Amino acid sequence: MSNTEHKPAQLLHLVFGGELESVGGHEFKDLQRLDIVGVYPNYASAYAAWKAKAQGTVDNAQMRYFIVHPHRLLEPASAAPPR
Repeated sequence: MSNTEHKPAQLLHLVFGGELESVGGHEFKDLQRLDIVGVYPNYASAYAAWKAKAQGTVDNAQMRYFIVHPHRLLEPASAAPPR
């Protein structure tokens, strides 16, 4: 990469999931059994991993997977505006 090229920002995305206490909540039954799928360099790859895991657990209504944006915690100014 030359000095004139700009390297894109590294925007990390964490995909994880587990079985919830209730279908409408966000509290996990057992934190020791969380499935940490991985950390991905962009939303597209995180979404693909999330979708594969979510579709693989479709028979369990209490199983949920999430995409978390650690880059927003590390650099709050990069966070998207509220919707």
